[in-house]
Amino acid sequence: MSRYLACARMQFATVLTYRADFLLTLGLLLVQIYLLRVVWTAVYADREVAAGVSVHTMIAYATLVSVQYALFTSWRFSQIPQRVREGKVAMDLLRPVGFCGQMLAGQVGGTAATLPFILVVLPFALLVGGAAAPASALAAVCYAVSLLLAYVITQLLALTVGMVAFWTLETTGMFMIYRVAAQFLSGALVPLWFMPEPLRLVAQLLPFQATAYTPTAAYLGQLHGSGLAAALGVQVLWVGLLAALARLVWSRAVYRVVVQGG
Repeated sequence: MSRYLACARMQFATVLTYRADFLLTLGLLLVQIYLLRVVWTAVYADREVAAGVSVHTMIAYATLVSVQYALFTSWRFSQIPQRVREGKVAMDLLRPVGFCGQMLAGQVGGTAATLPFILVVLPFALLVGGAAAPASALAAVCYAVSLLLAYVITQLLALTVGMVAFWTLETTGMFMIYRVAAQFLSGALVPLWFMPEPLRLVAQLLPFQATAYTPTAAYLGQLHGSGLAAALGVQVLWVGLLAALARLVWSRAVYRVVVQGG
């Protein structure tokens, strides 16, 4: 465990080194939340409710999802292509912690470094966006569980995409496609309850909706009873499947490493 903590501490220090850049990102987050509030207020116009969802709930949803996305940012995995191109991955393989474990522990360290900034920004985010208490005490507990599962799913997805660099050396385009698809199909831009039926079915078959929609809908009470239990079960299922996929990809990727010279 101490080895994983060491990996986490290294990434923790790296993120804090560039805290000015991160504070600028958080400033942009507040602008995004404000713009989402303006847009959704305009969309609802003079209606109080659309598709059974009030404008207050919709703005709270958009605010919460935006903050979650800032917290879930995958710092570590976008560095994999650079480490592969520069040969630094060879040093990673020499460490007493597996490559995937190093990446995931580093990501946890990066998230831990951003957490205090998120907590500072959160009141301002709720002020420019919208705040809503959990639908119930049970919703708050389920939200905490679902948020943790969503974090694991997000990092496993990003790790798998990042490891494609062992074949392509460059994943900038792939990460752009992944982020656009993930942001839309997760319900971060448009909640699943507003999507057309065919598109909603597609989104429900993919893991992205388990990273944003599920925890936020649980918090707001849009998922409850058997529907909430099923959604949590789907998240657990995706954690297992994506962990197996990441393990499979790494088992193939490690044979792509060729070390030249001494």
